[in-house]
Amino acid sequence: MNRILFFMEMRRNARSLLLWSLVISALVFFTMSFFHTVMQYQQQIAGMVQLIPAVAMKMRGFSNINDIFSVMGFYAANNIIYMMLVGSIFAIVLSSNILLKEEFGKTAEYLMSRPISRNEIFLTKLTLAFLNIFILNLIVTLVGFVAIRVYKEGSFNIDPFLVISLYTLLLNLLFGALGFFISVVMKRARPVTFFCVGLALVLYFLYSISKMTGVDGTFGYLSPFKWVNVEVLSPSYTFEMWRIGLFAGIAGLLISVSNFIYRKKDILT
Repeated sequence: MNRILFFMEMRRNARSLLLWSLVISALVFFTMSFFHTVMQYQQQIAGMVQLIPAVAMKMRGFSNINDIFSVMGFYAANNIIYMMLVGSIFAIVLSSNILLKEEFGKTAEYLMSRPISRNEIFLTKLTLAFLNIFILNLIVTLVGFVAIRVYKEGSFNIDPFLVISLYTLLLNLLFGALGFFISVVMKRARPVTFFCVGLALVLYFLYSISKMTGVDGTFGYLSPFKWVNVEVLSPSYTFEMWRIGLFAGIAGLLISVSNFIYRKKDILT
């Protein structure tokens, strides 16, 4: 890893990381502030929720009505939108552009003229991207924990919170690896932000549809969102090695293939 390139890229992406962290953290804290109101008007809200189609509830992230009245169920449903979806969009957009911008900006020739190998370039930018993803997850996780502590009613078991936080981090890292793969298979350097955002939304849509009642949800496993266990209220909720292995294995494969292609790719024309 090249330290000079690392710190240069870190400065370039610091403002974006700060902005995304502030926005997602604010959304998480603001949304969790409604939990106190939900518990205060529990009976009235339960009656109103009965009028909402079950499909809409599941697509929003609630497995059943009672999830609304549990602080962890409420948090998990909102985590699906804010960190699983928006966090993954951040990850794939960041990682897909961090390599391409040298080609698109016509600065690859200058970079390659420096005493630095392609392996160093790839590893440095990969490390920087994954560090940004980790920092984003760490900040939002801490904000989420504080929000739960502030607005919870009754006891709070931290174990499910830690489990879903790890799953979310693994999901975001996988999208980061996918972003690198997309950037190296592009034959002509051009911004891929809209494509990456669209891909993340399509995969999330597949996941949402797979949760609908009466639908065989097997196809949902085509989406990495489906690999995350969000059943935080289940007594047996814990880390599942096959899920962790799936995230790590696919991400590792994407990174290895991306590095191989990047070392062979003509980035100077």
